[in-house]
Amino acid sequence: MIDLKHLREDPQTARDSQIARQADPMLVDRVLAADEQRRARLNEFESLRAEHKALSRTIGQANPPERPAILARAKELAEQVKTAENTAAEAASELNRLLEDFDNIVHPQVPPGGEADFVVRSTHGSPRDFTAEGFAPKDHLDLGEALGAIDTERGAKVSGSRFYFLTGVGARLELAILNAGMDKAIQAGFTPMITPTLVGPDVMAGTGFLGDHAAEVYHLPADDLYLVGTSEVALAGYHADEILDLSAGPKRYAGWSACYRREAGSYGKDTRGIIRVHQFHKVEMFTYTTLDQAEAEHERLLGWEQEMLELIEVPYRVIDVAAGDLGSSAARKFDCEAWLPSRQQYLELTSTSNCTTFQARRLAVRERGPSGTRPVATLNGTLATTRWIVAILENHQRADGSVHVPEGLRPYLGGMTSFDPVA
Repeated sequence: MIDLKHLREDPQTARDSQIARQADPMLVDRVLAADEQRRARLNEFESLRAEHKALSRTIGQANPPERPAILARAKELAEQVKTAENTAAEAASELNRLLEDFDNIVHPQVPPGGEADFVVRSTHGSPRDFTAEGFAPKDHLDLGEALGAIDTERGAKVSGSRFYFLTGVGARLELAILNAGMDKAIQAGFTPMITPTLVGPDVMAGTGFLGDHAAEVYHLPADDLYLVGTSEVALAGYHADEILDLSAGPKRYAGWSACYRREAGSYGKDTRGIIRVHQFHKVEMFTYTTLDQAEAEHERLLGWEQEMLELIEVPYRVIDVAAGDLGSSAARKFDCEAWLPSRQQYLELTSTSNCTTFQARRLAVRERGPSGTRPVATLNGTLATTRWIVAILENHQRADGSVHVPEGLRPYLGGMTSFDPVA
């Protein structure tokens, strides 16, 4: 949720943010009008209530002839107070409804526009020249099937499209990636967490995933619970309704969880292999910090993500995601995208977002400041996920169908240096 006080003081920044997101700037004016209406109705209610209380105190002191008129007026005021209270509640509800539709205010350096309008911050490593090596690169599914690592056919038989089995070295590779990510997080001072994958509606809505992205979320109506698409959701709710002590620095958590996404808007897109699937695993960094430290923390999260990408030895780039592709909670987001030889294009492997105080306001997570409590800032970032298998297999393949194991992952694979095709 945005800062309503700041919106009143500087509505133009919010309008500019909406324009950058390719959203409706008039939402700002509707929110301001609803806020003015709410405050007017609240003042009316409080004024009538005060008048009613004052009149009620005079009843016992009134002369008997005057008392019936006072009682009648008190009854009339009581009805007016009740009506005014309901009207004020309706005005507050309308304001809250509009605020729920309001995305976070974007950082001033975020590029405007949609998905294709990102800005490349940096590029690392160079794609292999497979032509010079004398063979055409295979895609990750052909490689994974030959290695006995990926089975999408039986995944579809058991669960439907976009499901899969990781078998043999595929299962071991995923565990290696995730364990390496968790080790990186622990070395950086994060508390490791195994998080719930089912959460209640308040937490799911509080993190911003029940707005435009609601169609992506699996809902269990019998229990009114939601399957998370990232452990960010559970970790954001971990300190809901709490006041944190951040005097010693940020609180950092690393969540390991299964993740579930309906991929409702991706019909016909990335249907081959395990690029866009309904279930996967992920190690997610999550930070609670002060707002003034949020930008510096964002750069630190990006740095740890880049260290992990160096560990798996794939060429990649870092992009500053455009405003229209941020999602509702993020004020700024950096993606790390690995080169995919089979497609001759980049594929997102990690993402890190600065959500400023947007989630914390919704979830009532505060910290003690010099003049009382104030909302904290929340940030998140991916350290490892199933999709990395795609980039590893494709970038480290050999002409004979075997796959070189990056040196940084070998300790997690019993010293293996190569994945070889099964007989």
